Amino acid sequence: MTDGITVIGGGLAGSEAAWQIARLGIKVRLYEMRPGRATPAHRTEKLAEIVCSNSLKSDQPYAASWLLKEELRRMGSILLQIADSVRVPAGTALAVDRERFAERVTEAISGEAHIELIREEAPAIPPEGIVVIASGPLTSPALSESVRQFCGADHLYFYDAISPIVDADTVDSSKVFKAGRYGKSSGDYINCPMNREQYDAFYDALIDAESVPMHEFEEPQYFESCLPIEELARRGRDTLRFGPMRPVGLEDPRTGRRPWAVVQLRQEDLMQSSYNIVGFQNHLKFDAQRRVFRMIPGLENATFLRLGQIHRNTYINAPQTLLPTMAARKDPRVFFAGQLAGTEGYIENVASGLIAGINAARQLRHEDPLVLPPETAMGALCRYVSTPQKQFAPMNINFGLLPAIFHPGKVSKSDKQKMLCARALEALSSFTETCRPA
Repeated sequence: MTDGITVIGGGLAGSEAAWQIARLGIKVRLYEMRPGRATPAHRTEKLAEIVCSNSLKSDQPYAASWLLKEELRRMGSILLQIADSVRVPAGTALAVDRERFAERVTEAISGEAHIELIREEAPAIPPEGIVVIASGPLTSPALSESVRQFCGADHLYFYDAISPIVDADTVDSSKVFKAGRYGKSSGDYINCPMNREQYDAFYDALIDAESVPMHEFEEPQYFESCLPIEELARRGRDTLRFGPMRPVGLEDPRTGRRPWAVVQLRQEDLMQSSYNIVGFQNHLKFDAQRRVFRMIPGLENATFLRLGQIHRNTYINAPQTLLPTMAARKDPRVFFAGQLAGTEGYIENVASGLIAGINAARQLRHEDPLVLPPETAMGALCRYVSTPQKQFAPMNINFGLLPAIFHPGKVSKSDKQKMLCARALEALSSFTETCRPA
């Protein structure tokens, strides 16, 4: 397209990129291969379908993930706007009704006059025209090979896992209680408490459960913050009690005491008809999942609407490939965004899509690219994926990516985070006043 821009991939990053381009009055051809070609993880043909957790992480002021979301809101992210409109109770986290979220994103993109949604696979990087590649971690083999040839190096990869979802009506309410940690929410989570004997029995069964075997040619390289629960358990008997099953901040109202361990269920939809087992992403065989997870108090007779799965995620060696504008070093007409570009996490993918979309539009208009200040969360992410490093791995937003802030005297961690957030939002405000993307 000489008079428009091509976006490949209708996930979080691709949908955001297409919207940002279209709102600048530029025509977009958005390719999404589903439903004609399925993936191992997606269940529908909707755009921006969330396949793992329905949580977009903490929305507690002054958390790193809050800062990134706040920047996206101020930059006019359509996906954050939709996420806020379909949020479900999850304490201080921004969790969404995933079905309504995907429906509304699909409606917004389909109803935008400047976007042509093409339900076909894009098998290769177009040889001409500006393109944003946001095909995600499950990029089709044909396009993946085209990307590999373009980048001049083999893909890196890791394995990502999905948590089970249970039918709310099949949770035994007599064995669970509703509460948020330290009373920070009004019972947004269902808590399944375990005593020591129950925990030990569960742990032993989990360790002995049969996993789905890897193919001979596959080498598991898990993303550290999304380890399968059985892999985490193998690090030690108490690892789960200090991880996804930690009981701190929770008190069982029936005993008045803190349980030995707790499994939390997070609301999946606005109708409260289903719950996600928090932190229970796994690679176990389906029969093993049903048997082991029904050992959790309250889930003895649970109906599983979705069982845990694992899939291979593909991403490029971004520091060798990308500029901080999300454009390719070797060919600036080609942009990458989303998990394929190494921005790990829902909101991180939205952020890279927003930047790639805006800069693709600016290039078409022969304008200078948008390079956000490194003091901002978005700027720090772009700098991370474009800075050469010895061993690159996808990264969630965290304060360690932002330039250090110095203050005379001793400053608490929480105060330092507030200072980092204030500096970031001030830098974003100053930047947008002098270089508005619109």
